[in-house]
Amino acid sequence: MPNIIGLGLDATDIDRIAETIERYGDRFLLRIFTDGEVAYSNRRRVPAIHFAGRFAAKEAAMKALGTGHSHGVLWRDVEVIRRGGPPQLQLHGGAARRFAAMGGRSSLLTITHSDKLALAQVLILGD
Repeated sequence: MPNIIGLGLDATDIDRIAETIERYGDRFLLRIFTDGEVAYSNRRRVPAIHFAGRFAAKEAAMKALGTGHSHGVLWRDVEVIRRGGPPQLQLHGGAARRFAAMGGRSSLLTITHSDKLALAQVLILGD
């Protein structure tokens, strides 16, 4: 039976993400999000909601990893992917190394939003 070895929760203000995108455009998007996340979010009716959800998921994942965005864990190392079901995390680089070092076997991600906030929770499961 798997054990929870990491837990992260984050709430991100949707308007703050929308304003940051408006101000910095691709410079912000390409520093924080993977090409797949940018493509997915830009296909939606209100992209800022989906960018905020992915930003919250990255923050929650970094908290679950116990690193924040330090210790070699970069924003683009944490990717939210969709494969016809609920969103999932795909970890790269420093995030993948930290996940393996802590004994991670799988992760669970949930993202939701209200009019103002996007929230994400991440569980990292180990043996």
